[in-house]
Amino acid sequence: MPHDQPRLSRTLALFKPYDVLCQFTDAAGRSTLKDYVTEPGVYPVGRLDRDSEGLVLLSNDGNLAHRLTDPSFEHPRTYLVQVEREPASSALEALREGIVLSDGRTRPAEVELLEEPPTLPDRPVPIRFRKNVPTAWLRLTLREGRNRQVRRMTAATGHPTLRLLRIAIGPIELGNLMPGQCRELTAEERAALYQLLIERPSHHGRPRRPFRRPRRPRGRI
Repeated sequence: MPHDQPRLSRTLALFKPYDVLCQFTDAAGRSTLKDYVTEPGVYPVGRLDRDSEGLVLLSNDGNLAHRLTDPSFEHPRTYLVQVEREPASSALEALREGIVLSDGRTRPAEVELLEEPPTLPDRPVPIRFRKNVPTAWLRLTLREGRNRQVRRMTAATGHPTLRLLRIAIGPIELGNLMPGQCRELTAEERAALYQLLIERPSHHGRPRRPFRRPRRPRGRI
């Protein structure tokens, strides 16, 4: 049976600004989600590093949060990544095939070298350019979420990440949100998210199939 949305389910999309912790409290007094999200009872689905920007989903539905963060479901997360120097085709292919990190090989990624820099809001703290070192932008989609994974992957190919912005989580896109802005998901977006709850986990790249309860055998056993 499809998963029913909780009667009072709420899921929000936030453009997390740079230098904001992806949590609601901080003993050191640093900026947190509390500075931007006033709705009670919602919590971040997954995390986004303090020095990264972009889309964060917040929800009061624990089942949805579990499905979106469980790596066995391989839900895509898409990023715009500014790196030092323009990666050669060999570096892009390495990202596509998977990078060996200290915690094992990453799953294959989808990566595109952008011809032009994307139009993005200015960051309050400009990136640190190295003199005479050009930069390039990648569109990178992962289906897992290790600690600082994008930065570690690009660094392993010799192209350190300078700026990182998440623009999509599964079917939900950042869209026209500006840093610090938050909005409720549309009915269509909520339906697309809850469709994920009836999918089976993916195993080693095999296609995911909708979950169906086994039929009850007829007659007595």
